[in-house]
Amino acid sequence: MPTLAIVGAGPGMGLAIARTFGGRGFDVALIARSKEKLETLVDRLGQEGITAAGFPADILDRNSLTDALAAARARFGGIDVLEYSPAPHSPVPGLTLAAPSEVTVDNLQPMVEFGFYGAVAAARAVLPAMREAGAGTLLFTTGGGSVDPVPMFGNANAAQAALRNWVVNLNKELAGTGVYAGHVVIGVWIGDGGPEGGPTATPEQIAPLYWELHENRDRSEAVFTA
Repeated sequence: MPTLAIVGAGPGMGLAIARTFGGRGFDVALIARSKEKLETLVDRLGQEGITAAGFPADILDRNSLTDALAAARARFGGIDVLEYSPAPHSPVPGLTLAAPSEVTVDNLQPMVEFGFYGAVAAARAVLPAMREAGAGTLLFTTGGGSVDPVPMFGNANAAQAALRNWVVNLNKELAGTGVYAGHVVIGVWIGDGGPEGGPTATPEQIAPLYWELHENRDRSEAVFTA
């Protein structure tokens, strides 16, 4: 069975992506901070006939993230697809939003650690085996602000834009190796909408885009809009 590893697994996008791949024959490794949340997700997927296992890790602790991915690889025999989309649904110490003119090194650094460095660490944990096998998919998610920044997310958007640049460049480097890197931009509010309203979509509407990129591998980036 091929295996999907989701870094930042949760009951929204993570669960929807797990179902999208799991329903097509993938086993699923779920990585998130909360052991209890992971157990709930594993049970829900199991009830739907999808084999899943949880691996607790904090992406701000890159060693724990690397260890979790190693454990997932050992449990399932490898990782064929990595999906990285951590979202701070609850307050994360050190993460505070700042407008562009209020960005400082101190309030930008945690955003870079959370949104960019974690992605690099996750990729480095799985990429060598993918290169050796000549096959694999790396998928990374940001919000619409990575492309069209919003002032209230000045520091978060800067970190996401750095991730976007790196993923697109990584895909260029990997051309011809059998390994694909893709960037998903979610240009809508997920669920009930955000503080300024705007278009919304459900995780179930967005998740098929990840499968499309994995299957087609014909572009380095896809933007989901309503």
